[in-house]
Amino acid sequence: MTSQQQLLARFSEPVPRYTSYPTAPHFHDGVDPTTARQWVTALGAGQTLSLYVHVPYCDRLCWFCACHTKHTLKYEPVAAYLESLKCEIETMGQMVSPEVVVTGLHWGGGSPTMLKPEDMHRLMGWLRAAFTFAEDAEISVEMDPNDLDEARYDALAEIGVTRASLGVQDFDPKVQKTINRLQTFEQTADVIAAMRKRGVRSVNCDLLYGLPYQTLDTMAKTVADIISLKPDRIALFGYAHVPWMKKHQALIPENALPDAEGRFRQMSLAAGMLAEAGYEAIGIDHFALADDTLAKAARTGRLRRNFQGYTDESADALIGLGASSISQLPEGYWQNMPATGEYRRMVESGDLAVVRGVALQPEDRARAFVIERIMCAYGFSACELKARFDAGTDEIIAEAQAYARENPEVCDYDRFGFRLKNEAFPFARSVAAVFDTYLGRGKGRHSAAV
Repeated sequence: MTSQQQLLARFSEPVPRYTSYPTAPHFHDGVDPTTARQWVTALGAGQTLSLYVHVPYCDRLCWFCACHTKHTLKYEPVAAYLESLKCEIETMGQMVSPEVVVTGLHWGGGSPTMLKPEDMHRLMGWLRAAFTFAEDAEISVEMDPNDLDEARYDALAEIGVTRASLGVQDFDPKVQKTINRLQTFEQTADVIAAMRKRGVRSVNCDLLYGLPYQTLDTMAKTVADIISLKPDRIALFGYAHVPWMKKHQALIPENALPDAEGRFRQMSLAAGMLAEAGYEAIGIDHFALADDTLAKAARTGRLRRNFQGYTDESADALIGLGASSISQLPEGYWQNMPATGEYRRMVESGDLAVVRGVALQPEDRARAFVIERIMCAYGFSACELKARFDAGTDEIIAEAQAYARENPEVCDYDRFGFRLKNEAFPFARSVAAVFDTYLGRGKGRHSAAV
């Protein structure tokens, strides 16, 4: 066995994706609308804000999807939801100081491109009326090629979209049929061309490995096709098979899924092809061209990780709007009510829809820093850790030193701090879990680490 195969055998246990620390299974109802109001109103002049808007509807249900969304063939539920979203935007906007500047906005889902062109304009108008936007704010939208037409392309350009994010998954027809995601290469190419024609400066494509009936050959063909389109960023995610959480995933035949070694081979093949094509590896699952802002952030130590994954956003706070969305404030995290009907009732009453969260304790902040640095830079500086935090740093450093002594094939610890070895980079999630004192508590279940 190669050293990486040995590591794969060791790190086969499911672990969190670490888009937060503590992770979402440890949120509780002790964080409520009153807590959220206190945290939001504490933001002040000189601080920046990123916004996430969740549209939890799709006009088709992809069976691989683990997002909070629901299928509808009618537009009426979407239109009604938007009116409720307007209420939340106005309520939140009244709490956020106009001196707090929005530097980034992301529309996710679901399928935000289901919105009619006039509703795209209305939604952006509500946001701009409620919050102070920086002139150069990045505005990104997740796009489903099956939703898009010329009027929607024009509307997206008119509202100022700067980044187009497209889910691709795999172009192989058998794989697509099995996951109920039919999307041709030509459709994808047309979306990218249409958005670039309208001045969108950056394009991101999401690929998946570990899908049913996916092989090294189908993986190679999909990656080659995507490279030919020259997107600025590519996310290469492992399919998270969690049918206990997302019942529709039970429609995917488990005997058609590759095993852990098969998944790893697919991931390695794709990563190698992307590197050969000039894409720089970013963290555990992103790739970017050298002049992309994500690649620049990774090279300069400014790469961050939040609920949207890897980002070059440096905002002081992230506020999620819409059902199930998650917010990250300096004091902690909260999540909105996932059920759309109950979410609508809550926000239409003039209140926030916050139902759970967690307030960060001093040691949580130190461990969150360590876990984020391992996920973003494969290690952390002991000096920086001690300079930033007071609580828990000696214990964390002792844990890192002990782990390095016991696992010399995985990492090193020296006067500069803790650092994974190159062959252990794909297993950063598993190494980060070493520093997670919440893991094992509660009933949270997680997806495969690679």
